[in-house]
Amino acid sequence: QVQLVESGGGLVQPGGSLRLSCAASGTIFSTGWYRQAPGKQRELVALISRTGWTNYADSVAGRFTISRDNAKNTQYLQMNNLKPEDTAVYYCQARSVRGGPDNWGSGTLVTVSS
Repeated sequence: QVQLVESGGGLVQPGGSLRLSCAASGTIFSTGWYRQAPGKQRELVALISRTGWTNYADSVAGRFTISRDNAKNTQYLQMNNLKPEDTAVYYCQARSVRGGPDNWGSGTLVTVSS
């Protein structure tokens, strides 16, 4: 099991950018970001494997970029051209081994509003 700590959320105007970070307490295999808006279910935003394979939700493809620094056990989500519908609590997720259990951070709030 790994501990995950997110940072970088906040208030931004539509069209603006934010960068989320997720620091893990140990080595991680696969990792990603999920989000949950008020009254909605948690949904996948982006995933990245240890080798750099990525996958994005259609709603963020072309605007968000996930990356990772394996030496620092940290991954990032660069969010550009933010829209009000991106407002949600963003959660970092990670597995320490292939097929292992999901570990979750406590979440960071992103609010996109003018």
